[in-house]
Amino acid sequence: MASDVAPLPDLVAGWRAALDNLSPHASPCRYLAPAKWAAIRESGIDFCDRLGTEAHRLGWTAAELFTVHPEHGTTRVDACGVLIIGPEPARGVEASLVRFERPSGHRNGQGGV
Repeated sequence: MASDVAPLPDLVAGWRAALDNLSPHASPCRYLAPAKWAAIRESGIDFCDRLGTEAHRLGWTAAELFTVHPEHGTTRVDACGVLIIGPEPARGVEASLVRFERPSGHRNGQGGV
């Protein structure tokens, strides 16, 4: 009987295996609480399963998705991969954007409106 699920490309399977091998109960990242880590890990595994093949096709790298700053951990969000910043599940991936369940925003200037 053939499976309805296509196998993950080797690189994406490696991303998933690396996440699978990390404990959901012990955060591997400095300054990242275990409860938040567990949600990020789960969302990362989900990303690999649902969107990893497309992310790979679009040229996303492990560093762009999963990196944390070696000294400052997750307190340096500018040095974190996009999937490490928050625990929300991704809902889509594009060439230069990962879309999440909850929208986020930014502003280009300083101060108020």
